[in-house]
Amino acid sequence: MTTPAAPKAFGALGLPGYRAYLGTFMLTMMADNIEHVISYWVTFQKFHSPALGGFAVVSHWLPFLLFSVSVGSLNDRFDSRRIIQCGAVLFVVASAGWGYFFVTDTLRVEYAMALLVIHGCAGVLWITSSQVLLYDIAGPAALPSAVRLAATARYLGVLVGPGVGSLVMLTLGPTRGIFLNTVFYLPLVLWLIGAPFGRHFRGDRPPPRRAVRGLADIVQTIREVRVLPVLAPMMALAGAASFFVGNSYQAQMPGFAHDLGHGDPGTAYTMLLAADATGALIAGVLLESRGGLFAIRPQSAMALAMGWGASLLGFALMRSYPLAIGFLLVAGFCELSFSSMTQTLVQMNAPEASRGRVLGLYNMAAAGLRAFSGITVGLAGSIVTVHGSLATAAGAFVVVAGFLLMRVRAAAAATVPVPASIPAAGS
Repeated sequence: MTTPAAPKAFGALGLPGYRAYLGTFMLTMMADNIEHVISYWVTFQKFHSPALGGFAVVSHWLPFLLFSVSVGSLNDRFDSRRIIQCGAVLFVVASAGWGYFFVTDTLRVEYAMALLVIHGCAGVLWITSSQVLLYDIAGPAALPSAVRLAATARYLGVLVGPGVGSLVMLTLGPTRGIFLNTVFYLPLVLWLIGAPFGRHFRGDRPPPRRAVRGLADIVQTIREVRVLPVLAPMMALAGAASFFVGNSYQAQMPGFAHDLGHGDPGTAYTMLLAADATGALIAGVLLESRGGLFAIRPQSAMALAMGWGASLLGFALMRSYPLAIGFLLVAGFCELSFSSMTQTLVQMNAPEASRGRVLGLYNMAAAGLRAFSGITVGLAGSIVTVHGSLATAAGAFVVVAGFLLMRVRAAAAATVPVPASIPAAGS
């Protein structure tokens, strides 16, 4: 396993090109959320269809499950910058498509579904390829800082995006607002035209000639990862977090706010969402300002993941609004900490020749399996209440993470050399 250099506070910000990477990443994440705010509001007003709302969630995550490894394979062969630009162009097409149907008042359910699928495919092209490019920009030494800052920017985009989207929609209206949103993707496209990063820019290694083979790529990558001592447990941890919990509990926040019964339900709902994101932002700033509080190793990632699951379990069982806010703050802190550490470990230990496919498999686990968390938390919540479903899902995740932690500790103990016995005196 690669050993990172001594961490430096906000070290990645001093790297050439990283500030541009971070700024365009946050703008794109913000634009992603602005589009969600506007398009979801208009489709709800027009169709009042819970089924379409459910399809929006599935179409967002299912492309990660189906195409992440294939996109990673493309990154092993082609220029990551151009693949990211293709994703950005699809984002623009989706926003402009919404705008066209708003202007002409011809939006139909099947058109909305098509645009949601385009948006989901854009996301998998952008996220997976950005992670491949990030390794080349940061290198192994600054990678933990680079991943933490990118994760913090993602949470900031998630936190700011809905607010900006609501403001844009209120001031400009949904039609002008969605067309304005296309502009936020342009800095990413323009910067990548000549950004001096990536294997193809350096030209120091010929690209692999391995064909992109779809399902065969997934099977082969799983076989390669399964025997690697760091990658296998990190993939399993990310997949378990995504499958059991994901971010589906955020969609259930209105129900939690209503049950907690603290003042105005709308304000309570907003505060609960903000608490989770604020905890993550605190983690990003604190971990960077201290140069990293936790050792970058699988045991730390799993312990923090268990803290995340336990915090959500506590939140699900709470009937006190202030304590619920506290549990969500801790959950946000632990989530950013363990997820950024998991991605860092995967990045640092991925074989160079198959880095794209390995990162694709990681995104398949960490993002694609979120399509099923809507069942473990959302659908089950309609049967046993959202409190019971989230508590059960979070508890199951804690058990799985604890099992993985025991396995990793046992494997680490087995690899420690046993000192030779010292002969007794007089023998």
